[in-house]
Amino acid sequence: MTLRASAKLNLCLLLGRRRDDGLHELRSLFCPLALADRIVISELEDSADEVLCPGIPGPNLVAEALAALRERGWEHPAVRVEIEKRIPVAAGLGGGSADAGAVLRHLAGDRDDLAAIAAALGADVPSQLRPSFALVGGAGERVEELSDPAQFAVVLIPFDEGLRTAEVYAQADKLGLGRDDAALEAGAARVRAAALGGDSPLDYAALLGNDLQGAALSLRPEIAEALAALEETGSALAAVTGSGPTAFGLYEDIAAADRAAAALPPRFANAIVTAPQSFL
Repeated sequence: MTLRASAKLNLCLLLGRRRDDGLHELRSLFCPLALADRIVISELEDSADEVLCPGIPGPNLVAEALAALRERGWEHPAVRVEIEKRIPVAAGLGGGSADAGAVLRHLAGDRDDLAAIAAALGADVPSQLRPSFALVGGAGERVEELSDPAQFAVVLIPFDEGLRTAEVYAQADKLGLGRDDAALEAGAARVRAAALGGDSPLDYAALLGNDLQGAALSLRPEIAEALAALEETGSALAAVTGSGPTAFGLYEDIAAADRAAAALPPRFANAIVTAPQSFL
């Protein structure tokens, strides 16, 4: 079985206060991208589950997902999961969550407890069980699917060194970022109303942005150079996705995004041109 696990773009991320459980209330407009990891799953005989991700050391969220299924009585034959990483790691693009969500939905998509398993794995995993253009709430566990937006394209500028999500949130708390409940809900309502119509995000770019951007910039000031470069190419919005450090710009179509990427300074030659991916 060969799967695609799509990157997610946070077109908008509104940050609320830290909750009693230590997590933050969020309202975020998620968009799955054509940029995706390739995953191959095969069955093993008389063995334990294996997760292989060449070139990426350390714990893997897919391994945690399989372990969580086993702990809840999943009796599927052992599997080998081979991941070809195409999504930059620790980049704010949800690559690990996308991998875990893809494996969960294809191996155990009929389980009643799948949403609970996904939420326990991480804030971005629930939305990746069924990737869609969606408004995400809570700490990521509430997913409201929306109609696909009209055409647009994206230029991503990743960085060689990623950012740890927990570090960015801690920095946001240190800087006093985040909205009170009323401001969070008001901002989310404006974004939801704009996105419901199926328009391109370019048409409501003024409502978009990322409340974590200030924290990411304070930890990695060079992100500002990428944002400025995207703005100089005429992007409708230049912002940080997720907890960063990846910067993104929005353009009307792939041709415009290609031209913008070609116009970027040589130091951003690793820019990625991509577009929304519909799964519905």
